[in-house]
Amino acid sequence: MIWAAVLLGSLGTYVEKLVGFFLPRSLLERAAVRRVAGLLPVALLAALVAVQTFAVGQTLVVDARLAGLLAAIVALLLRAPFIVVVLVAAVVAAVLRAAGLAT
Repeated sequence: MIWAAVLLGSLGTYVEKLVGFFLPRSLLERAAVRRVAGLLPVALLAALVAVQTFAVGQTLVVDARLAGLLAAIVALLLRAPFIVVVLVAAVVAAVLRAAGLAT
């Protein structure tokens, strides 16, 4: 069953990309389309972060991941390099879990 989903998703992605080649250039150069296309990656990344931080299956959970996210935000505000931001988030979440403060 999983292979069917992978193949169907791959086919859908290919068709979507193929359709993009047939759209008129005037449609793709509109300001609204460009603005939305520029914001889509940010929205998708924000949604991914929210799901990975607050969800376990179908359940809403607040645990060490939230503290890691908050630590990462502080590191970003301090203009730390990306790898440092990731490490800070991981270390904070790991320390809290090891201390038993957040599971």
